[in-house]
Amino acid sequence: MVVTEDGKLPLPWLAPTLSQALAMDKSHAVLFHASAGDGALQLALTLAQSWLCESGPAGRGRFACGGCGACRQVAARAHPDLKVLLPESLSSELGWMAGDNEADASDSGKSKRKPSRQIRIDAVRAAIDWMATTSSRGRGKVMLIHPADALNLQSANALLKTLEEPPQGARLILTTRDPEHLLPTVRSRCQRLRLPVPDHELARQWLGEQGAEDADVLLRAVDGHPLEAAAQVALGMTAARWNALPGAVRERRAAYFADWPLPRVVDGLLKFVHDTLALTVGGSPRYFDAAALRRSPDLPGLLAWKAELTRIARQSEHPWSEPLLVEAMLCSTRGLAPGPALDTLRP
Repeated sequence: MVVTEDGKLPLPWLAPTLSQALAMDKSHAVLFHASAGDGALQLALTLAQSWLCESGPAGRGRFACGGCGACRQVAARAHPDLKVLLPESLSSELGWMAGDNEADASDSGKSKRKPSRQIRIDAVRAAIDWMATTSSRGRGKVMLIHPADALNLQSANALLKTLEEPPQGARLILTTRDPEHLLPTVRSRCQRLRLPVPDHELARQWLGEQGAEDADVLLRAVDGHPLEAAAQVALGMTAARWNALPGAVRERRAAYFADWPLPRVVDGLLKFVHDTLALTVGGSPRYFDAAALRRSPDLPGLLAWKAELTRIARQSEHPWSEPLLVEAMLCSTRGLAPGPALDTLRP
């Protein structure tokens, strides 16, 4: 997730935005705005690594070397002057151990509760106290919050004073998918930088290096976000399987989705509906090849199905009976007649 010992960036498209961030040498708080699947966490960690790198004079504004002791500690998530705050749920997804300084895991080892999707105030207060202590390696301290959208109201308010006046030598890095989801008082205290969607050719080349075939199809399926495409490949997605989705939906083959988690099923169906609507009204498909789609004979019904899928997407955390729900959603494609009442499918 950071610069390697040979000096290679974790993701090639990060270089321009990283250079911009390093040029703002006097900024004590940076807010990266990036879409999911474009590398916000990798960018933030690489900036922290560059700030803490010991291969040259402090404040030199160059990329991390990747080979000094500090860089290797950042890569191993063991640098004493870097604190990364993540919600417990994301820490679990990344495989970062609860109890590491990165995780918001103040009591996760003592409870059987579901991992939190928020960064709680206890974790923020502990990180603020940590920032006030002396730097261990003499290059200052860095607090990284990913994503800042996970801060609840109390956590965000607790952070404001530190964002405005951090201890000497301390810096903060925040990431967000949408700055408008953050408190205005948080946004106003940060220098904001946008990580653009990666150049298609660069993303295609990188995805091919990860072993993906037909990278153009996979990138189209995820709107051009290469990390999201790589995650889909890791779950077994191929270009051929993606191209087969429209036919599986029209034929109501629930078995096609048997090994897909519910959010992924709903996302695929919504993309199918989007492109079918576009084709029906004379537009161009966004996610699928036009040859795999058919115009809808029932536009109002298709719009109603889209609204129902959108409602399910917002309730993906509910304890649905997933196989029955997938069958019910697919039944709606038959003339878009309503399937079983979805509220009856919860156990």
